[in-house]
Amino acid sequence: METTETETEPEGGAAPAVSRAVVCEFLGTLLLVFFAVGSAVLAGEYIGTFGIALAFGFTMLALVYALGPVSGCHINPAVTLGMLLARRIPPRTAVEYWIAQIVGGIAGAALLFLVAKQVPGLQTDGAFGTNGWGDRSAVHINLGGAFVAEMVMTFLFVYVVLSVTHAGAAAGLAGVAIGLALATVHLIGIPLDGTSVNPARSLGPALFAGGAALTQVWLFLVAPLIGGVIAAAVHQVTHPPQADAGPT
Repeated sequence: METTETETEPEGGAAPAVSRAVVCEFLGTLLLVFFAVGSAVLAGEYIGTFGIALAFGFTMLALVYALGPVSGCHINPAVTLGMLLARRIPPRTAVEYWIAQIVGGIAGAALLFLVAKQVPGLQTDGAFGTNGWGDRSAVHINLGGAFVAEMVMTFLFVYVVLSVTHAGAAAGLAGVAIGLALATVHLIGIPLDGTSVNPARSLGPALFAGGAALTQVWLFLVAPLIGGVIAAAVHQVTHPPQADAGPT
């Protein structure tokens, strides 16, 4: 997941590698929103919290192996921020990824909205797989609790991503760990605030849900980014660059 085609030169008439990486970040975020958020919107009544958490985890796992060799499969602005702070990617790539992720999240939500509108009686206004606190939370968590929960959950997710993709990590197992981490935070976070840990995943559906979902979305943009910053800082302590060579 760490080594991507953005580090190689294009061959022949192929598009520049960075363009392929940006397309992958757009596509990956679109698919994560459509399938994972879609599991809550279209099938939540049938599969429950556990099923939704697995949908997020399995979708992420599959995308890591499909897109990781090209872009690293961040598909999450908080992950990209963590990678930037860990000096794994340059600032220009981070900005390109952020744009692709946000646009991909909106496109995925638009496609999901189109499908949802074909289901008679399905409520999308103010809901639509969005995040929230207070009366929009299953346990009525308050604003402060939701903010802390999102920071801690995103910390875990981004920390795992950084740890399993550094040079000394076990090859080939990153996708499993990342998928399990995302499923875990959803098992805990869905009853709290619907689980974001990904600003692009939250913004897209909120734009289509409107109402309180849109007025509360700021928390799910800010808190995950703070969690990503903390994860990058802690990772530098627990996995310093010299540790990549392995134990001595």
